[in-house]
Amino acid sequence: MPLEPSAKGTVPFGEYRTWYRVTGDLHADRPAVVVVHGGPGSTHDYLLQLTELAEQGWPVVHYDQLGNGGSTHLPDKGADFWKVDLFAAELTNLLNELGIADNYVLFGQSWGGLLAAKHAMGRPAGLRGLVVANSPASYPLWLSEMAVLRAQLPPDVQESLLRHEAAETFESPEYLAAMRVFYDRHVCRILPWPRDFLSSFMEIYNDPTVYYTMNGPNEFHVIGTLKDWSIIDELDAIRTPTLLVSGKYDEATPVTMQPYFDRIPTVRWEIFENSSHCPHLEEPERFTEVMAGFLAELAELAQPADRALQAGERRS
Repeated sequence: MPLEPSAKGTVPFGEYRTWYRVTGDLHADRPAVVVVHGGPGSTHDYLLQLTELAEQGWPVVHYDQLGNGGSTHLPDKGADFWKVDLFAAELTNLLNELGIADNYVLFGQSWGGLLAAKHAMGRPAGLRGLVVANSPASYPLWLSEMAVLRAQLPPDVQESLLRHEAAETFESPEYLAAMRVFYDRHVCRILPWPRDFLSSFMEIYNDPTVYYTMNGPNEFHVIGTLKDWSIIDELDAIRTPTLLVSGKYDEATPVTMQPYFDRIPTVRWEIFENSSHCPHLEEPERFTEVMAGFLAELAELAQPADRALQAGERRS
C-alpha cells in the first residue's frame, strides 16, 4: 500500500498552480525521487507504488502536470498553449519551489520519460540520476511500432479499430471494447485493473483536454501535436547516469527505446519479463528492488565527490 504523504499542496506556476505530494523527508541527505507521469494529460495516481522507496529512506515527490488532477485545469486552451516547453518549465519550477533543485533524481514514465530526458539534456547541476521508464525516444518510432502491435490483434478487433478511426467515432462502445483488447495486452496486463491505474485512466477522460490535444484518443492512435516529435538527435547531451525500464509486452517496444541505450553514455536497461507498460504495477517487488539498487549505485557514485567537498571544507 502507498505510504501516506508527509506533505501535499500546490505551488505557483505563473498564474496557475501545480499540485504535489511528498512522501518522506525532503530535508534528508538523500536526493528526492521526482516522479514525472505519462500522458500527457494523465495524473500521478497510477505511479503511487513508487512511494515504497520512501520506506527505504528516499523521499518521493509526485505531482500532477498542468491541466489535470489537482493542478489547474484549462479546458479552453488550445494546441498553441499545450507545448512541450510548458511542461518542461513546470517541472523546473516545481524543483525550485520545493527547494530540491540541487539534489534530485528524475523518474519519467511514458510521456514523462521524454519530458525527464528533455530536462536532463540541459545538464542541471542538481540532477543525480535519470530513470526513463516505458518511454519512446520519438513519436514517429512509436507510431511505426503501434502498427506492428496492432497487426497482431485479432482480425475483428483490427477491423473495429480501423472503421471507427475512419469515422472518428472514438466514443463508440465497440471502439472502446476493441481499444481495451490492446490495453490489456500492452498497457496493463493485471485484471481487473489496479485501483491506482484506473484512477488515472478515469482522470484523463474526466478532462481530456491535454491528452486529446497532444496525444490523441488513445495510446495507439496518436494524431495530436506530438505525432512528429522526437528527442533522438538530442540524447547525446545527457550525461546523467540513466536507467531504462521496459516490459516484455510493452507498447514502448525495444525499437522505440533503443535510441536511449545507443546514445546516452552511462546507461543500463532492465526488461521485466512479465510486464507490459506498467512494471511498477505488474511486477512491483522486482521493480522496487531494481529502483532501490539504482539509487544505491547513484549514492556510491556521489561519495567521492562528497568526500572531496568535505576535504575542501576542512582545508578552508
